[in-house]
This record gives sequence, C-alpha cells and structure tokens, in this order.
Amino acid sequence: MPTFTTDDGVALTYRDSGGTGVPLVMLHGWGQTQAMFRHQLDGLDRRVVTIDLRGHGESDKPHHGYRIARLAQDLHEFLDHLGVDEVDLLGWSMGVSVCWSYLDQRGSGRVRRFVAVDQPAAVAAVPWMSRTEQTQCGAIFDVAGLVALGGELAGEKGEAALEDFVRSMFSGEPEPDVWEFVRQEIRATPAYAGVPLLFDHCAQDWRDVLPRVDVPTLVLGCDGSHVAPSSQEYIADQIPDARLHVFSADEARSHFPFLENPERFNAVVEEFLGATN
Repeated sequence: MPTFTTDDGVALTYRDSGGTGVPLVMLHGWGQTQAMFRHQLDGLDRRVVTIDLRGHGESDKPHHGYRIARLAQDLHEFLDHLGVDEVDLLGWSMGVSVCWSYLDQRGSGRVRRFVAVDQPAAVAAVPWMSRTEQTQCGAIFDVAGLVALGGELAGEKGEAALEDFVRSMFSGEPEPDVWEFVRQEIRATPAYAGVPLLFDHCAQDWRDVLPRVDVPTLVLGCDGSHVAPSSQEYIADQIPDARLHVFSADEARSHFPFLENPERFNAVVEEFLGATN
C-alpha cells in the first residue's frame, strides 16, 4: 500500500481506488482502521481514498501528535499529497471530528460535499452544559466516566476494556464475522496512542462549528447505535440545509452501518454525492 509522510515525520498508509472525478476521502473512527471501509472502497461507483490515521492500522505509531487538531493537519497535508483541488469528505465517528476540525481551521474551499456518520457534537457531558444541551449533543460520558475509561484502557486489562467498549457500540448480538473483523482491527492501536487521543477527541465541543459548515452535508445516524439518533437530528438542524438519514433497526443496528448493511449504506451515500443540489 502507498504511504505519505507528514511534516513531522509520520508515515501514513492509504488506499486509492483510482479513477477520475471528485474523490471521496473517508476517515475512520477512534481505534479503528481504513479497512472498516472495505465495502466502500470497491462498492462505491467513484474514486474512493481511505487512510489509516496516525497511531492506527498500518500507519506509523509515534509517541506524539494524538490530538484532533493534529489529525486535521495530517488531512490537510494528505490532500496536498493527493494533488486534488476538490474532494468529498466522509467522516465516521472520530473521523467526523477530524473533518469538523479541518473545516474550522482551513475552511471549505477544497470540499464539495460532506458526509458525517454517527458522531455526537460533544462526547463528554461537561458540568457547564445543561441537561438539555447534553442530550442534544448526544454526550456518551460524563467527565468522570471518560477519565475512568481512559484508566481502564491504559491498565493491565486494557485489551478487555477496549473490547467491552467497542462491543457496546452494537445493539444486540452482532453478526459473528462482523464482530470478529472489528475485534481484530481495534488491536492495531496501542494504548499510548489511543488513550490520549480518546481524551482529546471526547473533550471537544463542535457546536459552534456546525452553523459554519457551508457545504452540502448529509448526516447519518443509526437506530441501533450507542450514539443517539436524536443527536444526529440536532446536528442536521444546526448545519444549514443539511440532510438527515437515520438507518432503521431493520437496516443496521450499530455504530457500523457500512459493515452491517453496505449495500444500503452505499446507496444512501451515492444518492447524496450524485445529487445536483
């Protein structure tokens, strides 16, 4: 697989399906890998580019740079490396946060369309948020819960804590082959990378960025996910003219709709990317 090297010396591995037209650059979630999009790399009828973010998958795992802002800088440099003037961006989970950080810092001059898949506007329910705000954001943890999870992930039983955390992203029993695939992929991120990145990721509050997203946007949620669909409705309401699609429980029942039901996921994404307005 090809790689490119960031300005701070980190080699990142990526895949490019090739082809012409506006490429779709897809960013995976925390502790996951670009292999999550295996059904999209070949299944979408367009050029698709995926990448292992630093500390993940087959990319380098240095002892620095585990902040969302740095990952957004990596994305900026990666687009330079690809030599593209225009892209569609799809972020899933933490990958959405990287996209929001990129848009916040760099603007949307290079972005044609944006797809945000199943990411809260703020993951941690900080004390200065009202109960209503916490619910709107889709907060998953309070601060004490986030700190406790980080301690467990960094501890002697970190691998078991990681599996339990990711398993909670599925509603009911996942398909055995899907769960085993996810279970294997999450092992690629060491705790020294994953824990500080998780803390930084969950500490962000993107609500002020949402009204300033000025490109056509599709927000995707899932009824069976640990991320409340109502939080995706809130995000779609905050981004001007955004579209919303929530996968029903009979379509997919987890944080991983692109793995559970790739045909339906791909169809929804294709329809949006091919829209004329």
